[in-house]
This record gives sequence, structure tokens and C-alpha cells, in this order.
Amino acid sequence: MTRAALDLVPRLWILLILGLTAFAVAWVVTVPLASLGLMLLGTTFIALALIALGLTWRHDARQDNLRVMAQALVADDTAPTVMTDPDGEIRFSNAAAQEAFQMDGARTLAPLLGELCLEPASLLYRLQNRALALGAARETVAIRGGQLQVSVHRVGSEAYLWRLEEIGASRAPGHSGDGIGLPMLTASRSGTILYMNEALRRLLGGRESTLDRVFTDLPLRPGEVHVIHGAQGTRPVLVAEVEMSAGRREIYLLPEPKAPVIDQGNWAIVESLPVPLLKLARSGKVTLANARARKLLGAEDLPGRAMSDLVEGLGRPVDDWLTEAWMGRNLGRTETLRAALRDDETFLQISLERTRDDDGDALIVVMSDATELKSLEGQFVQSQKMQAIGQLAGGVAHDFNNLLTAISGHCDLLLLRHDEADDDFADLTQISQNSNRAAALVGQLLAFSRKQTLRPNVIDLADSMSDLTHLLGRLVGEKVKLDYVHDHEIRPVRADKRQLEQVVMNLVVNARDAMPKGGTVRLEVRNVFLDRPLERDRVRVPRGDYVTIRVVDSGHGIPPEKVSKIFEPFYTTKGAGKGTGLGLSMAYGIVKQSGGFIFVDSVENAGTTFTLYFPVYEIPPDHLLAPMMAAEEALKQAEARATAAIADKREEIEASLEKARGSEMPKPTHDPNLQSGGGTVLLVEDEAPVRAFAARALSLRGYTVVEADSAEAALALLEDPKLKVDVVVTDVVMPGMDGPTWVAKALEDRPGVKVVFVSGYAEESVSEHQKRIPNSVFLPKPFSLSELTATVAAQIH
Repeated sequence: MTRAALDLVPRLWILLILGLTAFAVAWVVTVPLASLGLMLLGTTFIALALIALGLTWRHDARQDNLRVMAQALVADDTAPTVMTDPDGEIRFSNAAAQEAFQMDGARTLAPLLGELCLEPASLLYRLQNRALALGAARETVAIRGGQLQVSVHRVGSEAYLWRLEEIGASRAPGHSGDGIGLPMLTASRSGTILYMNEALRRLLGGRESTLDRVFTDLPLRPGEVHVIHGAQGTRPVLVAEVEMSAGRREIYLLPEPKAPVIDQGNWAIVESLPVPLLKLARSGKVTLANARARKLLGAEDLPGRAMSDLVEGLGRPVDDWLTEAWMGRNLGRTETLRAALRDDETFLQISLERTRDDDGDALIVVMSDATELKSLEGQFVQSQKMQAIGQLAGGVAHDFNNLLTAISGHCDLLLLRHDEADDDFADLTQISQNSNRAAALVGQLLAFSRKQTLRPNVIDLADSMSDLTHLLGRLVGEKVKLDYVHDHEIRPVRADKRQLEQVVMNLVVNARDAMPKGGTVRLEVRNVFLDRPLERDRVRVPRGDYVTIRVVDSGHGIPPEKVSKIFEPFYTTKGAGKGTGLGLSMAYGIVKQSGGFIFVDSVENAGTTFTLYFPVYEIPPDHLLAPMMAAEEALKQAEARATAAIADKREEIEASLEKARGSEMPKPTHDPNLQSGGGTVLLVEDEAPVRAFAARALSLRGYTVVEADSAEAALALLEDPKLKVDVVVTDVVMPGMDGPTWVAKALEDRPGVKVVFVSGYAEESVSEHQKRIPNSVFLPKPFSLSELTATVAAQIH
């Protein structure tokens, strides 16, 4: 009814005119009934007008009261709030809105929001329509630096209450600590202080620009106690950090945690604790030590002694370390030191904590035995060191073998064109001999790096050493006596007999050199059973059955500081020119590659003992033994054929050389008498000097040589179906595709081709691949002219 009255208000004057007109006509009309009807009609119109006016007045009064209540409600609201009429004109704004928008002269809300968001008019229109329909509406819009939540409530029918609340707004950098009493600062990645709150400025007595002017012990470690330069002097604080964007961090300074208080009665319990503990005074001297600590440090009279006298090996003064702990730094951090009073080498892990008792502040030293941990660490470091040296030695040996192949090979080519009467013959012979000596040294490097190819067989060490003693007796000379002792029924081992004999020869020769005035070298072969693992020299030998070889001398011995280095390549205790330093490194490599262990015990001026452990070879079951025996027999036959072929070729070359020496002039390289081959050889070698020598050597023997400098180039040549290849001579290790890989691919189309693999060393993985290549043999570098041509001839024929 009120809504109808409000709609009628604009037309009240019509009702009044109609009512007055009806009264005037009724006054004039003489017919009583008509006059009465007109008067009733006029009265009705006037009554309707009066009722509409009354309802309108009551509605306006209510609206005014509602607006007054709403204005009183939001007057002190911290969020800007304004009241508008349906047309958007501002009728009221609270103090927050006046301060935020400076509303002097503003008539509508849209211009105020224009500085904050896009298209404010459409936002207001949308929200007002929803409020008109639902009574209220709310929407969040993005603004610079955050978000703005705009909400509107309909106040009666003639007003809208708008509330503008800024949420998620970013604060000015560095001001997050303004409202807290905890000292804090904001620092950049470089240590520049970007902001300090009032609490920290009061603590420091002013503002500082960098962290090093605040803290005495950079770098900062969150969760630990640090010392700051305060207005009243230095003081310890506990540091907490909060990471921020762009490398910035907020640093909060908390009070130093109080040390626990321990009364004197509790120290009696400490005596029986299973943890070694010491109590230190500020002077650094021990005031209390429990039983475990006295036992671990190796002394009973610990009280009164300085901590710096009990431990060593920190790398800096122990007193400085204790001073830092008194200042609250590095508490709880573990340090590894060595016990100074013990005769044996004992390592300790030590951490410090502060405490307080009836006598005042004290430091508690918590210790643990770290000897085993340090031993494991030493084993790992030694293993890494020997592995790195071995890898370096193997790489150097491989490269040197390529060089030696080219040198000795071209020297062989020159010798074919010179006889003994030639002035250059002696020089060429010297080059050839020294190349062979260099090749022997490289072989020792390969033995140390364990990258040589061993030919293991099941052998009886007692018989092998017995056969070797005849040669060893001549090696040691007349001043030194050789004693050989062995157990009965020595158990079999699996090893390369030739290489193992070389190891024993090196050890015996070293023993002889250690006794220049004569003495006795004892060679022992024993059966040994280890009922538990043997751990020594940072090596662990598993339990089980072993055969040991011991070489014992009574020479001058090896100094303790040199014992750990004797297996390193080129390290020697002999004088200049008396050794290469590769004998023991070669022995180490061969023993390790054979699955054994080698140890040395030496006492200066008393003698040295080398002990070699080899695991006993357990004979496999019959169904496994037959294939192994067949494979070994086939390998022996292949070696015998290759050896015979090489011997035949050597005899042929020697005959040719003898024939050349008997003639007046050297034979030309194309003499048919020097040609013994026929066929096509595909030579694949990435080293140009080696490839040049091999190509000339094979050409001299009548072979047609097709060269390629890589596996990819070789495969491209083999794509020609007209090219007939009898033998492939290829390097094993090359850039790109390696030898066994590309040969396996080539044999898919040419299955009958024979293969000769050459390499400075044969790695285990390459050897496994080579075994899968049919009709293939291996020729190690450096090889001579005769060895190369003999191997190729053996493959063809």
C-alpha cells in the first residue's frame, strides 16, 4: 500500500482538483440525488489524497531514521564508507572515506574509484542492480598493490551504503617489523641492511648500514647464538631468519637461551654414564671427568689439565675454539680431533654445550670414539686416490702405446732398407731397443691400472714357485741366499702364471737390493684359513680359504712415512737411476686384478715382509666345468697358432734381412721376395701415425690396404658391394663408435670377414664385446711390423 501511495504522490494534485470539482458541481446541481453522489465522489478523492500524503510522510520519516542509523553505524568504521541515492550521488561519507579519497567537491562515487580500478561506472551499476534485487551485493576487483572489495547494501528504498575495503595490499618494503617489539632487520643478499625496526635501533644505539657492523661473527647461522655490537657493549643473541624474495631475508634477534642449571648432586650420576663427558672452567681446564672420558683419553689425572693438552689436530688453537663456545658460537657442532695422550691413534668426535651449576657457568664436552669412522674415511680416500692414479696411468699408457707403435713400426720399416754395414743401422737398432724398453714400462703402467689382459689358469703355486726358484737364485746373486718353504698339498688358485711370476720376481729383486751386504730372502707359500674378515691397511679381506705368498728379507726396511706410498707409480726408495718406481705398482695392479690382496710389513733396520693373499679356486660342478675347460683349451690353441705364425714370420724377416745384408745394395721395398701376402685389408685407426705405419707394413707384404680414420668412415666404405674385404684391422677405442660395435654392425652384411682388434689396452667391457665377434683376435699395442703382418696372415690363412 505504501508503494502504491508513493507511486500516487506525483498525481495527488489531480485527486485534489477532482475532489474540489465534484464539490463545486454538487453545489450547483439542483437534483438532490445527483448532488449527494457528487459530494461523495469529491470526498473520496480528497480522502485518497490525504491518505497518500500521510503514507508518504510516514515513509520519509522511516527512511530518514534508517539513514541516520546507518550513518551512525559506519561513521567510525576504518574502511571508507559512503551512502548514495539511486542516481549515485553521494549523500554521506564517513571519516575514513574523507581521508582516503579527499572527497571535497566529489558528487558521485564513480570518479573516486576511477583512480583505483578500470570501468568503475559499470562496476557500480552492476552491484547496485544486484543490491536492488537482493538487498546486498559484493565484488572483489584487482587494484595496484592488492585487491579492493566493494560491497553495497540497500538502505530503505532511496539509499545505498557502499563499503570499500582494501585487502592483500603490499606494505612498503622493510616495514613489516614496525608493529612488533622484537628487534629485527631486513638485509639484502650482499649483506646490506635495508631496514631496521625501532626495537633494534634502540638495542644498537642507532642505525647501521651493513651486517658486519652489527654482528661480530659472520656468516650468520640461523638457530645459533651470535654476538652483536649493542649500545651497552657486546651481547649474545639467538638468530632466526625468514627468507624473502630476490635474495632478501628478515633477521630476528631473540634472547639467548638460558643454560640449564645442574646442581652438584647430579654430577655423581654423570660418573656412571656410558657417554664420555668433561666439564671445563673458563680457563679451559678440566674440573670434572667421568670414567668413560678418562678411559677414552688414556689418563686418570684429567682434572686440572688444560683441554689443549688432551686433544690435537683441530687445525687451529683449541683455546680459540673454546672461547667461541663461551661466546655461544658453534655450540652443538661436532669436531673431529685426535687424543694426544694415547699411544695408539685414537680419534674423537667432540661437541660443546654451555651449562650452569653452583660454581657458575661451565662448558660440557661430549665425546665419542671416532677411530673406526676415521679409518673408513681413510679407506675411502685411499681407494679414490689409487683409482684416480690408476685411471691416469691407464690413459697415459694407452696414449704412449700409440706413439710407441708408430715409432717402433717406422723403425722396422727403416731397418728393412739398411744392413749392418750401413752407418745408420746402429742408430736404428738403438731406437728399436729403447722403444721396446719403453713398451715394457708402459706394460707396467697398464698392470698397475689393471687394464691389461690377463690369461688366468688354475695353477699350483707350490709348483710354480718351485720352478721359479732356479731363475730367482741367479737373480739374487752370490751374497744373498734364497730359502723356499711351502706347505704340503697347496690348494689351487686361478691366476695368470706369467704375470704372477713377474710379481714375485719384482719382490725378490727388491728384497735383494735392500740387503747390499748380503742376507737371506725367504719365499713362503702357505694355505691359510681366515675364520673372520681380516681388516688392515684400510682393506677388508673376507673370511675363507686363501693361499699366501710371503717374501721376507732382513734388509734396511722402509720408513713408516713411506710405507703408504710404495704402491704409487714412479715412487721409489732407491737412489737415482736404480729403479723406475713401477715394480711395486705393477705388482699391486696384477694382484688386485687377480682378485687378491697385497700387504707390506716393515721395520727399519730389521727387514720387510710382503704378503700376497689369493682366494682358493673352488672347482665348479661338472656341468659348468666342461664349457670352461673347452673355452680355455680353445684359447690356448688360438694363442699357439698366433705364436707359431709370428715365429714363422720372424724367421722369414730374419732370412730376408740376412739376404739383404749379403747383397751389395739394400733390396727395394717392392721386391717380390719380401711380399708374402695377398688379399684386401680394411685398416681402421684414428691415430694417423699408427695408420700410416700399418698401411705401409701391410702393403710391403702384398696386401691391398683400404684406410679409414673412424668407424663411421669404415661403414661408409663397406656400403660399396664391389669392395671385397678379407680382414678388418681396427682399433678398439676410437672417437664415436668403438671397434667391437661397428664391426658387429658390419658383420651383419659381411659375416665371413676376419677381424684383428688392436689397442693400447683392452678394457674388460671391450674384451667382453670382442668375445662375441666371430673369427676375431686381439693384437696389443705396441706391435712390430712382423707381429702385425703375421697376425693378419694367420687370420687369412
